[in-house]
This record gives sequence, structure tokens and C-alpha cells, in this order.
Amino acid sequence: MGKAIRMVGLCLVVVLVTSVAYGAEPIKLGAFFDLTGTSAAIGTPTKLVAEMVVKKINDEGGINGRPLQLVIADDEGDPTKAAIIARRFTESDKVTAIIGPTRTDTGMAAKPVIEQMKVPTFMTVGGDAPVTVPPFKYTFKSPQRTTVAVQKTYTYLKMKGMQKVAIITAADGFGKDGKAALEKLAPEFGITLVMAESFQATDKDMTAQLVKIKAANPDAIVCWTIGAAGAIVAKNVKQLAIKAPLFQCHGLPDPIYVQLAGDASDGNIMPSTKLMVASQLPNTDPQKKVITEFVRLYNDVYHYDRQFPINTHSGYAWDAIYIVANAMKKAGTDQEKLRDAIEQTKGYVGISGTYTITPEDHNGLGIDSMVMVQVSKGQWKLLD
Repeated sequence: MGKAIRMVGLCLVVVLVTSVAYGAEPIKLGAFFDLTGTSAAIGTPTKLVAEMVVKKINDEGGINGRPLQLVIADDEGDPTKAAIIARRFTESDKVTAIIGPTRTDTGMAAKPVIEQMKVPTFMTVGGDAPVTVPPFKYTFKSPQRTTVAVQKTYTYLKMKGMQKVAIITAADGFGKDGKAALEKLAPEFGITLVMAESFQATDKDMTAQLVKIKAANPDAIVCWTIGAAGAIVAKNVKQLAIKAPLFQCHGLPDPIYVQLAGDASDGNIMPSTKLMVASQLPNTDPQKKVITEFVRLYNDVYHYDRQFPINTHSGYAWDAIYIVANAMKKAGTDQEKLRDAIEQTKGYVGISGTYTITPEDHNGLGIDSMVMVQVSKGQWKLLD
């Protein structure tokens, strides 16, 4: 494939998951994720879940008798490519709505196109910026906001009497988002930040930063990054024999993290979706039934777990697509009416929490949607 075609085409592929009984025109959903690149381990299973959800919705009758059709693209974790894909979705593919992308940086690159073209988009990114930096009229997101994850972490630290905290954050969009929230919210919880260090998400060693943190003698260390960098930080903490417990962010509850960090992950604590400790949830939890069905489909029907074990990101596409699909059933495919219907979502019980979206909050999840979990001998333990 020529370079020009490769850059513009971006591995675009159309996937139609529907019953032969349908004769109605399909409703197109654009879906772009990191299928290759640094976050492919998150983006690829997100795509698989998107396909799983669309098949389930179509098998149950689709959207008022019309099937959903996914138009899938790989942004490769590249912000420029993400923006190109968003424009192609709207101008060439004529999608009704968009799901994705994977990273905060790619989401922010695509957002100006989304807002300009007025296409409802439900992102699966971790950072707050897409739904807090104006404009975000047409932009929503399914993972918990960074501020919610920080509040959950700080609530736990305060409960444990850990007041002196050091932070180490990635220098990418997601890490900067975390750093800003960690610094802003610390005073509300009586927490003093005794040291703040940063690193590039592609760095292979963070020893220099952690030596400084060790000298500051914090009660706890909070790291804010996704991917392999978090495991490197954990290994460096163990190598330096730092006694302060290591807290990771809401992007790292993942069997891959435990695999990469090895013994260094043992004892690490982090905020997570309830998905990671589904079997430990009380039967009274309204999410347990939904999560249990998701796990059954993912593991026992589609066997995605053989290559991509369930992690905290696994439910993001499920929630995003279901919320959009529910809004379509009420409002149809007119994009302005669809946007309004998404914004009126109330009490949707999903994998990542119970969503109540408002004009001010295009995420709709609170601190009660998260739990604190700890790695214990390679397994995930519910702390609260």
C-alpha cells in the first residue's frame, strides 16, 4: 500500500454485524482505537468489545429495527491520524455517531473536528480534558474522570492517615491531566505534596526521579500513567527499597500490569472499576448483574480473555455504545436530537458505573463508581 493511501486510509475497515433478517438501512457508528502503537493492548480489546456489543444489540432487534454498523479505524496512537479519521468519519463515511479513541492526546486532536462537524462522540479516554476544556457540546466519555479517580485515591489516603504524598506523572496529556488534579485537590483532603516528578511515557527507567522522591520520605507515592511505564515505576520503587506504598492510577488495573511489573506489583494499590473484582462485589450492588453478564460473554462466549484478559478498560466501549444506542432508540439518528438524548441519560447501569449525564458533566460517573483494589500475589483484592 502506498504511503499516501496508508496515511489517509489508516487501515479503515467496515464491519457489519447483523442478522440476515434485516432489510433496513444500517446506522453507521465510527469507531477508532489504538489497534497498533503504544496503547494497542488497550485499544484492540476495546474494538473487540465494540463488535461484541453491536452484535448483541443487533441480535436483540437493533435500533428500532435498524442494525448498527461499525466503521472501524486504527489511529495508531497518533494525534494527527486521529484528527484525519474523525474528519473522514463525518465527511466520507457519514456516520451518525463516533466511539473512541483510546488515548487522551488522540481524543483532544479529534475533538475540534467533532465539535465543528457536530457529531455526537462517546470517547473511551481516561483524561478529563475532552469533557472539561470547552467546547464539549458533542463530546462525551465513558471512563471515570481523572478528578473522580484522584478523589477516590485521596479519600483512601486520608482514611489511612497518609498526609505526605509524592507524585510522579507522565509528561503526556493523560499524565499532565493527573498532575493537575492531584495538585488541585490535595488541600481539600489535608494532603501535602512533598515532591512532584515527571517522566516521558516512553522512558525505560525512572530511578533518578524516584531517588529524589525517596529522599523526601513521603507516606505514599502516587503514579499517574498508563501502559508499560507504570510497571517500570513499580520495579524502580522495589529496586530502591522505597518503603512508602505505591499507588497507581485508574488506568492500570490490568493483568498485563501485574505481568510486566512482576513481584514489584505486589501490594500496589489503585482506584478501579468494579469489573476487576466482580466476584467480590456484594449481591446487592446494582452493577453486579450487568458485570457478571459482560464477563460471561467476554470469557465464555467470545473467549477474548485468551489473548486479552479482562482489565479496567474492558467495559468502556460497552457503556459508550449502549448509552448511544439507548439515546438513538428515543431520538432517532438526527445528530442534534441524538446529542440531546445522550445528555439526558439518567441512571444507566453499566460496566464502569451508573451514569447520570448532565450538560455540565459529559461523563456522569461519581466516586461511588470506583473501588480501591490491591495486587496481592498476582490477584486483585477489593479494599473498599
